[in-house]
Amino acid sequence: MIKVLIVDDDKLVRKGISSAMPWNEFNMEVVGEASNGAKALDFLKSQPVDLMLTDLAMPVMSGIELMRAARQLYPKLHIVVLTLHQDFDYIQEALRLGAIDYIAKVQLEKEQFEHVLHRIHTRIDGLTNINPRMPSQNEINVHYQNVYALVSQDHKSDQKWPLELTSQGDEIRWEVERNSWMWAAPQYGEEQLFNQLKESLDQVPQSTLLVLSDVQQRTWSQIKDWIMNYTETSLFYAYNPHEQVIAVSMNEEYTFSKEPQDEDIDRIKKSWFQTPWAHHDSYYNQLIEQFKSLQLRKGQLMGLLYSIVMEWNHLFARTTLGKISMIHSFESWYEVEEWIKQTAAGIRKSDEKTAYSQEIIDAVKKAVMIMQHDMEQAYTASGLSQQLNISRSYFSQCFKDLMGKTFNEYSRFIRVEKSKEYLLNTNNTIFWIAERVGYTDEKYFSRIFRELTGHLPSEYRQLGR
Repeated sequence: MIKVLIVDDDKLVRKGISSAMPWNEFNMEVVGEASNGAKALDFLKSQPVDLMLTDLAMPVMSGIELMRAARQLYPKLHIVVLTLHQDFDYIQEALRLGAIDYIAKVQLEKEQFEHVLHRIHTRIDGLTNINPRMPSQNEINVHYQNVYALVSQDHKSDQKWPLELTSQGDEIRWEVERNSWMWAAPQYGEEQLFNQLKESLDQVPQSTLLVLSDVQQRTWSQIKDWIMNYTETSLFYAYNPHEQVIAVSMNEEYTFSKEPQDEDIDRIKKSWFQTPWAHHDSYYNQLIEQFKSLQLRKGQLMGLLYSIVMEWNHLFARTTLGKISMIHSFESWYEVEEWIKQTAAGIRKSDEKTAYSQEIIDAVKKAVMIMQHDMEQAYTASGLSQQLNISRSYFSQCFKDLMGKTFNEYSRFIRVEKSKEYLLNTNNTIFWIAERVGYTDEKYFSRIFRELTGHLPSEYRQLGR
């Protein structure tokens, strides 16, 4: 006898389904009712249930939340969704979570009762014949040599997971998390399982098939946690749409890197701004390796790239050297590297629009970075041109053409811009600020500041606050 639990926040719906449908004709028996997901879980703890019919929109705990919990706690439980026509998105989510069918309430008429129950009974019979007993999360794996995990890097769209793969009766499967599932099969069925999962890679966007070894004598919970940890750390960097099968071992630990040191971040920024990486493969590869070697988390990497883009655009967006665009989100290092390639192409295109050689363009960029990062030094066009091994007059001409300001105008501009930050964000004296931006004479600094802003530093601070 198939034991049935009906879950719906509408008492009339529960009573109607319980009393009106011909359960006995299909070897079914309604053993309980619940008005929300939390009460349903309490009922499942108290007595066995084979089939649960659940509404999706309920207070306290929704049907989707109930399904997630029930699938983890009771893998053999069959679930059918009760829904309305407009719940299409929820239906897709429910089917993805393992619902075997859905019933539209508005279509429930007496003449359809037998048809609905026959369809559900047939599916339960089919699944019972091919699905093995699912082990508990804390059970130790002794039978399966490998575990196969299908993981998607796409966290935005709903995947259609290939849940019904083969007719082998000894396979097991679990949902690891929203974007990944894992399978295991006995040795005689592993090759078939692997081939079918490999063929299904095209169905799941941005997917990778992990072949996980050294899984015996581990609990299924440990295996699941390992897959989640690997997905959050190393897979971010390992994902490649052209190499979608990756062999990994549970004997290897994959953990997040430590917090990046300031000198590591400074080294990457120096490579970005002071080497011709956009034009030379050797510098490009060096920059890529510097990024990857840090193994930054996604959020850390996003922050670093954002700061680089902001600094670049602050320096060059209004010049002939051009602006670069930031990607709004990414799910893998592969996407980041594609963005870096596109950025390099954009920088080359901007550089090609100028009449100067790449050597001169790189020299001007280097001069800008030197001035920006050491404002206390009173750099001159003569001193920097000598340092860069360019004649003073030619350097001054190139600088004005590329940056849109003469060397002296640009020098005053960046010093005043930096002093604005100090004035608004610190309580330091005007003399202290003047020294930090390269002026030893406070009165001269105030005069330059008023020429460019129309206000004395003290007035600017007062207006800003």
